[in-house]
Amino acid sequence: MDKQVDYFAKTREDIISRIGATAAQALLRNSLYFLGIGANDILFGELRSVLGTNDYVDEIISNFKSQLTRLYNLDARKIAVLNAPKVGLIPFERDVHLCGQACVSLLNRMAMLYNSKLKNLLEDLTENLPGSTFAYIDYYALTEDIINNYRSNGFENDDHACCEVIGAHGGLIPCISSSRVCPDRSKYIFWDPFHPTDSAVVIGAKYALDGGLEYVSPINIRQLANS
Repeated sequence: MDKQVDYFAKTREDIISRIGATAAQALLRNSLYFLGIGANDILFGELRSVLGTNDYVDEIISNFKSQLTRLYNLDARKIAVLNAPKVGLIPFERDVHLCGQACVSLLNRMAMLYNSKLKNLLEDLTENLPGSTFAYIDYYALTEDIINNYRSNGFENDDHACCEVIGAHGGLIPCISSSRVCPDRSKYIFWDPFHPTDSAVVIGAKYALDGGLEYVSPINIRQLANS
């Protein structure tokens, strides 16, 4: 994330050199910034979470606060942030844990702790950084709702990767050239061991764009873009 902010700072300088500082500031402050980060910290920080969940999550949030503040200082004002999804439901986690539901529950609890602290952080930044709005997108709730209601959302499979190699849920090896691919990916929630299909993403995006406070707060993405 630090490197990506570095790239944004460089891009900002390029924009300033092309259209001037005043026009660049107006452009950047009226632009929409979308950040999806944190899930991998939970997925692959499991050992650290066992040793000290709260301290580990606090470290992630502290780093993210610095990064978001730096974005603000580079003229970002309309910032939408995804929280961590219900990571225990992805094919990778379903297949990799021999201890079953206990390990999956640990990851989900860690995601919920991170999400709670993230929401508080975004509310604090909105209150204390003049002119900013940090929208909190509840990806955890979105993924949970899509999976729990997968048939009414048009899916036939809620726990298996469309692109699979091995594993009870196709979750042990990432999608590669020799993988087996399902005949209709639009009927699957998961494309590979980690990522949703386009069909699932579109449903989540619609909720984020026009959804109510149960999915995005304090305003939805359309309201943020038009603010």
